[in-house]
Amino acid sequence: MFTVFFVGTLLASAGLIDGAFLRHLEVRSTDRRSLFGRQDQASCLNKDLIQSASDLTGQEPGTDGIKPGQAESETDANNFINFCEGQEITNGKQITTGSCNGIPMGKIPAVGNMISAVITNPQQGAQLPADTAFNVSVQTAHLNAGNFVNPTTNYYTAPQDLDGSGDIIGHCHVTVQDLGSMNTNTPPDPTTFAFFKGIDDAGNGKGLLQAVVDGGLPAGNYRVCTMIAAQNHQPVAMPVAQRGAQDDCIRFSVAAAAGSGLSTSTNKNKNMTQNQDQEGFVQAGNGNNSNGHAAEKNGQGNNGQGNNAQANNGQADNGQAQNGQAKNGQANGQANGQAQNGQAQKNGH
Repeated sequence: MFTVFFVGTLLASAGLIDGAFLRHLEVRSTDRRSLFGRQDQASCLNKDLIQSASDLTGQEPGTDGIKPGQAESETDANNFINFCEGQEITNGKQITTGSCNGIPMGKIPAVGNMISAVITNPQQGAQLPADTAFNVSVQTAHLNAGNFVNPTTNYYTAPQDLDGSGDIIGHCHVTVQDLGSMNTNTPPDPTTFAFFKGIDDAGNGKGLLQAVVDGGLPAGNYRVCTMIAAQNHQPVAMPVAQRGAQDDCIRFSVAAAAGSGLSTSTNKNKNMTQNQDQEGFVQAGNGNNSNGHAAEKNGQGNNGQGNNAQANNGQADNGQAQNGQAKNGQANGQANGQAQNGQAQKNGH
């Protein structure tokens, strides 16, 4: 561009082009210099942050921990910084047809700061009266709760982060699904639920969080689960594989009183398109997604197929189904992993 501007100056001096066109070249030159400046600074991966393990499959001869049946890891010498090239990027949205998110996973807590949770109400196997409000209570440990961002515009847009004590900054959701049978062997549809709530406060300040199920539930057999997320709604990422789950699920039943007639509860057959003013608006994508990079390497490329809900890049806990809310372990903007995903409830959570 500098050469073009120099040639343009010579042509202008010879009267072959006018001053307006010359000024256009100068503006374009300035824009280009600005772009190059950004590439040389914060928009490029700091070479001191490149993690060499991403360039290894984990199956190289002599590697510690090799076991029969392990898969080879995908590799990239640049920590997958351009992993989402050619895909529809998440870009802060809850995209029901699937997307690719290139935000780093972020800061990972120490083992002494791993999250744990237990549902204290209702109790396992409890029987509740139909159409009657009740609280879902969750006791958490090592969650800096009540922190969430706008789920319509900032879904998965920043990494998981830690507070000064080393605890994950985030929030908790509770989701209730009708199982049909208490002893069912059929996984429930993750896009359908009876009740969903992002808990938007810090509770009692000692880890106890609550959500009110207004109007109660119709008679049936239910599962209630927690879904703990980082501040930008991605599933929380933990430091080691062997650990207790950070989420909890319990099963309970709801019984109607004799002769009570039809249920008056509105908490049934809900899906991800409801309560969007609180839980964030969802949208379909443009179909520019592949079935994964491994599939691309096999020549399968982009086919526009997506999921009915966004996928998790972090840990799925206790088999919790996610209602179109993918969460990803996330955190510090200086790593290069792929972020994931959560949800919240204040100013759109």
